Amino acid sequence: MPLRRPLTFAKVLAFTTRWLLLCAAVAIVAGSASALFLFALDWATRTRTLQPGLIWGLPLAGFAMGWIYLKWGQSVDAGHNLLIDEINAPIQTVPLRMAPMILGSTVISHLFGASVGREGTAVQMGGSLADQLTSIFKLSPTYRQVVLMAGISAGFASVFGTPLAGALFALEVLAGPALLRMRWIALPPCIVAAFAADQVGLWWGVQHTVYTVSAIPTLTAWGLASVVLAGGVFGLTGRVFAWSAHTLSAQFKQWVAYPPLRPLIGGVLITAFVVWGHAERYIGLGIPVILEAFDQPLAPWDFAAKLAMTVLSLGSGFKGGEVTPLFYIGATLGNALAPIVDMPLGLMAALGFVAVFAGASNTPLACTLMAIELFGLETGAFAAVACTVSYFFSGHTSIYKAQRHAKKPWLAPRERRP
Repeated sequence: MPLRRPLTFAKVLAFTTRWLLLCAAVAIVAGSASALFLFALDWATRTRTLQPGLIWGLPLAGFAMGWIYLKWGQSVDAGHNLLIDEINAPIQTVPLRMAPMILGSTVISHLFGASVGREGTAVQMGGSLADQLTSIFKLSPTYRQVVLMAGISAGFASVFGTPLAGALFALEVLAGPALLRMRWIALPPCIVAAFAADQVGLWWGVQHTVYTVSAIPTLTAWGLASVVLAGGVFGLTGRVFAWSAHTLSAQFKQWVAYPPLRPLIGGVLITAFVVWGHAERYIGLGIPVILEAFDQPLAPWDFAAKLAMTVLSLGSGFKGGEVTPLFYIGATLGNALAPIVDMPLGLMAALGFVAVFAGASNTPLACTLMAIELFGLETGAFAAVACTVSYFFSGHTSIYKAQRHAKKPWLAPRERRP
């Protein structure tokens, strides 16, 4: 058998240069798209706040959105799940229309008062725009998978300002419950794309929310036990959220055959809750409430109300994402648990912020890094425990239906030994 010739320096340099250029291109398009999206989202949020009567237009906005997707967006309606499927089993280029359609529909959802997020939009834009480069550079299916993952990393990093978490998120979200199957070979391109996209967003003038955890105690046995207990609650909450969103979506499809009517009905219900139930604090991103959770005691039912409003919004067909609402749910739940477990308010809000998302998405490693990037290195040990325990308690449910649903080792039946 002939020996393989060693790679020359020139070939290594050419290969590395090509990938750096690819990652730079992914970062530029994804970071710029995220910047445009964040500016539009800020405008929509400010406009809705100044014009609260816009909530009355939510049902009609939902119908229009559903009709547009029915006519022109059925091929991209799967959203994030389409990207995961294409990475796991490449078939065809993700349609470019995914980017403008998800951007416009998310801004409309926020303008009229749906309770949706922004991560799904940024990731879908980053993935769909990055995939267009695979045709330009004539990449093989294997390299196309890596570019798609880099696009996901770039979108996630640029919308939250967390490049380390963004790089790892793209690997971890594909593995789902089976973390040992993570594709580490794609990590270097994902890191380059994530950091570069974050810088592109900052160059455009994007300003990310700053969260402050005022008191971080020494990790003691009691503190560890408290975090473990809270982590279990966070994981169960993430599990309830994922199950509820999928179940309600399936029920809407079963009850209402015509897709545009689903968000119309959901919009009517949300409008009724907001107008007659005075539930304004549970619509939109809810960043002000998240910040409050770090500084002052809140109503113990805030997390449940936000969960219900978000499940109704997403389940009926409004576009956006789940992550920022999960941050809201986690931060307010941590706020409610703080006096029960006798831990600082800000720290528990921070742990809930990342741990509920970790359980709902099966991404404990990325969420631990996110905690360090958002709240400081001192929260790392607490976040690692909370996110890991949340991941255990969430089972193999996920907000992303396309994740590979191999059972977690501790959930799999034991094999009989001979």
